[in-house]
Amino acid sequence: MKQNIHPNYHEVNVSCSCGNKFTTQSTMEKEDFNIEVCSQCHPFYTGKQKIVDTAGRVDKFNQKYGNMFKRNV
Repeated sequence: MKQNIHPNYHEVNVSCSCGNKFTTQSTMEKEDFNIEVCSQCHPFYTGKQKIVDTAGRVDKFNQKYGNMFKRNV
């Protein structure tokens, strides 16, 4: 391998919005990194579903484009 072309690989402190904190290694410049979802709060790992549609986005979509996808029998 070529010398002096690889990025610096160091430890990074990761903080999730749920409060979980852990340390990993990365090439990013930051020492601290904030994320929104981790394995402690993601529905795939917890088995609990969260409803994210607080703004009614699905309803707005159905009102706007609902008639387009209905089949005429």
